[in-house]
Amino acid sequence: MASFKIAQNATFKAEVEIPRVGFELIKVEFEFRYRDRKELSKYYDKWNAERDAAAKESMKDGATWEQATERQIALEVGQIKDVVVGWSFDEAFTDESITELVTTCVGAPAAVLDAYQAAYAVARRGN
Repeated sequence: MASFKIAQNATFKAEVEIPRVGFELIKVEFEFRYRDRKELSKYYDKWNAERDAAAKESMKDGATWEQATERQIALEVGQIKDVVVGWSFDEAFTDESITELVTTCVGAPAAVLDAYQAAYAVARRGN
């Protein structure tokens, strides 16, 4: 009988299909930080609260699209920093490159978070 440990590795890797305007999707390997169910729930609560606050701020009189976009970019940069520890882009994994990815590849944050969540879904199905 094969043996294995219950404890999860601190990180795991998954390919993410990054959408690019005018080009085909590119597959990029991301290294994600493992979170147990309790830790994950805290992050989802945090992200939902940040999203709600950004939405309320965006609805204020005089709010501009530019301000709303800046808030959304900040939220998405934070989300990526919360779950990703590295990637296989040519650019180093830095705050600046994360911001560049989120700013220039509009669909990238959703693709990264979807891949992260999908890794957990596959793990649930496999057990």
